[in-house]
Amino acid sequence: MDILIVGAGIVGLAVARALARRGHAVVVAEAEDAIGTGVSARNSEVIHGGMYYPTGSLRARHCVAGAAMLYAFCESHGVPHRRCGKLIVATDGSERAAIAGIAARGEANGVPGLALLDSAEARALEPNLTCVAALHAPGTGIVDSHALMLALQGDLEDAGGAIAFEARVAGITRGSAGWQVIVNGDTLPFDAVVNAAGLGAQALSTTIEGYPAARIPRQVLAKGSYFGCVGRPAFSRLIYPAPVEGGLGIHLTLDLAGRMRFGPDVEWVDDVDYRVDPARAEAFAGAIRRYWPGLPDGALTPDYAGIRPKLTGPGEPAADFRIDGPAEHGFAGLLNLYGIESPGLTSSLSLAEEVADRLVGQGT
Repeated sequence: MDILIVGAGIVGLAVARALARRGHAVVVAEAEDAIGTGVSARNSEVIHGGMYYPTGSLRARHCVAGAAMLYAFCESHGVPHRRCGKLIVATDGSERAAIAGIAARGEANGVPGLALLDSAEARALEPNLTCVAALHAPGTGIVDSHALMLALQGDLEDAGGAIAFEARVAGITRGSAGWQVIVNGDTLPFDAVVNAAGLGAQALSTTIEGYPAARIPRQVLAKGSYFGCVGRPAFSRLIYPAPVEGGLGIHLTLDLAGRMRFGPDVEWVDDVDYRVDPARAEAFAGAIRRYWPGLPDGALTPDYAGIRPKLTGPGEPAADFRIDGPAEHGFAGLLNLYGIESPGLTSSLSLAEEVADRLVGQGT
């Protein structure tokens, strides 16, 4: 098949790679002038374990499978990464039940190696940590997301696929045999289209002639800011608090050089704005000192922000990933990916295989 993938973020590149490696002619249309300039470039770069998500959900299934695939891919392709492990901490007695629930869900999801620790056991691993209990997830890690995307691009191109940069899709029409797609004013034919446009997925769906509006989910934007931390790293593992509404709490992550950064928080917004408000440092410091009282005054510096394309908003349960294909919308040769936020990076290789299976399996 001649297949168009819209969006050259991590998920779009992974899908394109999977399809090209199966022998299909694949083109990726990317509106920007480089790969991964949106959601894929503005996250924690964490390889998640899969213990947070409802058992049987797409997020749980693809996170657990995707983590194993991602580690293998990084090792075989020389992508910088480290399996550093993570502690999810309860800072008071009221959070013990939440930590225990995450452990139980993780075991049900097939996450390997999880262990509940008491305060002394957690401090033996991380002496600067303050908590009453913790869940140790040794399989969690970090990855250089840009190097990962470059490796996916390399595999895609080695398999005969291509990326068209500054290629904006303005309209998609179902023809007598496949799809007619308007790209930069030109109409091009494709047998199939995969919408992996991230923050632009819903907007792209509105350009599909005859597409049922009721099938396009609302998009809710959640901004997450990050702050860097001056000084030597105080931890060797990632430190996560008990989850909060809309996210996993202001956690401590490490980059591959060992530098500490904190975030993201959750700020419900109406527009995409990547500026970090320095005034948010005060709230960050308060949250961080619950598990690291030794955070020095003035140590936090504004770093970057990301926008998560959520499908639910404040006070609503977190939504699962959505892969809408012909069974959902009635259009052969079309798959729309919605709400691919965290753990989208971790899930990308596993998600890509499901997308390829569904696209090829429908026989169009």
